[in-house]
Amino acid sequence: MAAPSPVARGGRVESSADDFENLKRLIHGKLVDKLDLTRLGELQGDTLRREIRLVVEHLCDTENPLLNRSERERLIEEVLDETFGFGPLEILMKEEGVADIMINGPKHVFIEKNGRIQRSEVTFRDNEHLMQILDRIVSKVGRRVDETSPMVDARLPDGSRLNAIIPPLALDGPSITIRRFGARPLSLEDLLNFGAFTPEMVMLLEGAIKARLNIIISGGTGSGKTTLLNTLSSFIPNDQRMITIEDAAELQLQQEHVLRLETRPANIEGKGRVTATDLVKNALRMRPDRIIIGECRGPETLDMLQAMNTGHEGSMTTVHANNPRDAVSRIETMVTMGGTELPLKAIRHQLASAVDLIIQASRLQGGPRKVTYVTEVLNMEQDTIIMQDVFKFAQDGIDEDGRAFGHFEATGVRPAFMHRLEAAGIRLPGNLFAARPLGI
Repeated sequence: MAAPSPVARGGRVESSADDFENLKRLIHGKLVDKLDLTRLGELQGDTLRREIRLVVEHLCDTENPLLNRSERERLIEEVLDETFGFGPLEILMKEEGVADIMINGPKHVFIEKNGRIQRSEVTFRDNEHLMQILDRIVSKVGRRVDETSPMVDARLPDGSRLNAIIPPLALDGPSITIRRFGARPLSLEDLLNFGAFTPEMVMLLEGAIKARLNIIISGGTGSGKTTLLNTLSSFIPNDQRMITIEDAAELQLQQEHVLRLETRPANIEGKGRVTATDLVKNALRMRPDRIIIGECRGPETLDMLQAMNTGHEGSMTTVHANNPRDAVSRIETMVTMGGTELPLKAIRHQLASAVDLIIQASRLQGGPRKVTYVTEVLNMEQDTIIMQDVFKFAQDGIDEDGRAFGHFEATGVRPAFMHRLEAAGIRLPGNLFAARPLGI
């Protein structure tokens, strides 16, 4: 069968992909030459974009007046994205349902959508083009990425988190991972509709947060820890002062009295680094009611435990772990990472005294995210931390679409911290903890 002929539109032959890219590059180069940088500094936001759009439209008409309307509009938008936005990434950033964007060099772009990873048609011209876009993103938030600092964490304007690693560490060109967080954080109702947990579990978690229990959210990469932390923080009363500490600010707390702190990497001379440990120590002097650490990754864990033990009840953080027991072991390991000479038994005493509740978030096969355990941390018996599950998720199987399904259940255990909820004026139904399957 003969190859199909080019599609004619309005008597004109549509440009090939290569011709389109070459024309876009030409117009973008001429646009840069025409820009009056001194005047651009006086314009802001939408006004600036409108002014530049007029210039691009004129260049389109001059360089290729035969473009049809849809091609012309697409060309204008892509040139504007190259000038102001994130270039080819703009399409993916605007696409609904994209949870993660994974770029393995300029020609291999993947996305996670509806729980599945798929290859995207979006590409970059070459490594230099990808580096230009990356540099534009990180420079806007005061970060840098170059040969002396080839790894970077940064946040995007919509709250999404970006991690990048470039050559020579990345062998196939700059590699970028973007964890999407929408401009509108997921609400409690959203998570209930998704079946992440049940109303019974929410009742306990709401009471625990209002009664100022210390909570750790545990989970693997992509399990929804940050989303869960954002959602549960909505139960914190609006009159309390909160301080958040993160490597790349992504928490979206809805209260008025929130002070956001962010770590800082060393400059090109190796100076000026501010760690999470530094920020936790400083936060203790800032009269916080609660301290929320986006994720404990190292020695700051000990300072977090001490804060929980010394008058900052109701603090929260996340850790990477596969289950509540692993979360406890990981916290012990992170405390020792700071070179602390504390014996293991003393660390466990600190942990058992500080942490009241561990919430395990998991990403199951096929993409569904669930709260798989709500576990109470009790006390020490000899050298072991005693814990008990209050609610848990039991997987029943895999459906025809390859997605795991199951049911939530109450274990029949009444938490020992219930007297603290009652002292705070929080009354829960008497049968809330009766052993039974829970409806979604």
